Amino acid sequence: MSTPAQAAREDWRQRIYQPSGQVDPLDQPLSLTAPRNVRTRSGAGHVTLEWDPVDGAIGYLVHRAVGAGDFSTVKQPDVDVPQVPSPRYVDTALQPGEPVRYIIAAVAGMDVAGPFCAPVAAAAATGRAGAPARVAVTVHADRITRELPRPWRPVIGSEHLSYALSRGTTGGRPIGAELTAALRTVHEEIRVGAVRAHAILCDDLGVYREVDGEPVHDFSGVDKVYDNILSCGLRPVVELGFMPHDLASDPSRTVFGYQAIISPPKDYGRWSDLVHALTRHLVDRYGHEEVRDNWAFEVWNEANLEVFWSGTPEEFFRLYDVTAAAVKAVDPGLRVGGPSSAANGWVNELLDHIGTSGAALDFVSSHTYGNAPLDWRPVLERHGRRGTPVWWTEWGPTPTHFHGIGDGPFGATFLLHGMKSAAGRIEALAHWVASDHFEELGPPPALFHGGFGLLTVGNLRKPRYWALTLAERLGEQELAVDAVGDLGGVETWAAWHPDGRIGILVWNGTLNHAQADGDPVLSRRVDVEVAGLDGAEYRVTHHRIDHQHSNIRAVWRRMAGGTWPDDAQWEELARADTLDEYEPEQLCTGEVSFDLPMPGVSFLELTPGS
Repeated sequence: MSTPAQAAREDWRQRIYQPSGQVDPLDQPLSLTAPRNVRTRSGAGHVTLEWDPVDGAIGYLVHRAVGAGDFSTVKQPDVDVPQVPSPRYVDTALQPGEPVRYIIAAVAGMDVAGPFCAPVAAAAATGRAGAPARVAVTVHADRITRELPRPWRPVIGSEHLSYALSRGTTGGRPIGAELTAALRTVHEEIRVGAVRAHAILCDDLGVYREVDGEPVHDFSGVDKVYDNILSCGLRPVVELGFMPHDLASDPSRTVFGYQAIISPPKDYGRWSDLVHALTRHLVDRYGHEEVRDNWAFEVWNEANLEVFWSGTPEEFFRLYDVTAAAVKAVDPGLRVGGPSSAANGWVNELLDHIGTSGAALDFVSSHTYGNAPLDWRPVLERHGRRGTPVWWTEWGPTPTHFHGIGDGPFGATFLLHGMKSAAGRIEALAHWVASDHFEELGPPPALFHGGFGLLTVGNLRKPRYWALTLAERLGEQELAVDAVGDLGGVETWAAWHPDGRIGILVWNGTLNHAQADGDPVLSRRVDVEVAGLDGAEYRVTHHRIDHQHSNIRAVWRRMAGGTWPDDAQWEELARADTLDEYEPEQLCTGEVSFDLPMPGVSFLELTPGS
């Protein structure tokens, strides 16, 4: 028999992606062609597909058929958007030698797809026993491609920020102090600039009540929240939601354990007044230039899901118009955006709507999980909004609470794949969230419980935290990279520092959840050559993330850990919470070779001089 908590989680899994209503299709006709020049390359444990880009596409849908079977979408459990953003897909969910066929279609929205290409056939190769397939990587130290984009820096997610003021405990650890420390850590070590969270208008902060039928505003609780965030060096992305009880048209409609109200307002004029008053208060308290230049306002959260919005699409678009106008009435220079939607939803629809309503839109925001984010730039251009920033204000390995897929090294390779994919085409890719101090469906039941955080309760660093740390350690100028051989899921990112150091990230990953714990046939022998060093000698350090390195979950499992550590175990875990060297520092003239398991990450840093 399931516990009440387990039943609540299963109900959440069933409800989370139920849309809140139907919206009209695109107002503008769009013709997509089928992908052309589809190529397949079979390797040890994988088939890699590549094709020519399709004009107007934001991504591509890949279908696979095994043998003579029917085609079905290639996707993973709990992945909300199966489409991939670029004309390349590596399929590792295969039996070696088994014949498969693929068809591919371009997409221009979540319900806008072009025709499929003709089927192409392939079969994954069988790896050679005892000898991993080889990959040769050449980093061109003399070929700078651009300033290195860092899409992880602008913003990160968090549990509602009043939780950082909590005096309670989870697993014997102080909630508020540790959540605050986690936010300070991601700012100081990964250089994240802002934090986004739900529920700034919820009743625990007392922002709105009605006395004798008249509205009363009180922002003293908001002040405590934002004072705390600014003390960490962060600024807020102010997500304007959820609905105060006394302003809700139906206060019985709630979400989360803290009963956030998801109803439209009973009075849009009073909602507008509340947003305007809050915005004016923030500008007055924290400074006009500070809020204009460093803060942003986002309208609601995932209104395209019925679990977060009990109204109709039309009511949400009205809410967007009213909210954006209220913010801009304080200062037209303040940034406001949306739709802050789940699974890429309602982006086309909001753009169509504001094309008629004239509402302001300074950035487009949406959410996706389990895949690299799609590329909305063609849609923005089609709507005459080329250059509008795209912010993915929630993103991570899974949207499902207590899933667990992201706690090990799979999460590290997933994050690097997504960040590199986003680099240069997306302004912000916000990992959801910084800390496992998170109570949407109740407090964490154990140290490793499948939490969304980069850091555990106790602020131990998970492998995906170390992945972002290593990405941040890359240099300022991105370097050209060539790679040949049986690549599979091997990717490389390299950059140069002004002092002559060169950082090289090489990782080996997959999107296939069933292989999250590894698959020997996908391991690779990697030969890295740094060209353009003119024979100079460099010191090389080599850090590693895999099942045996920089993996605090594995340490806890080796300790035969139970639900929560005792005091001695906390101390032992703290000592083991390190970014591990894979091999001792060595001297080289630009050539390094190593075995790289899947999932696994290697970071090489070359420093001039002996």
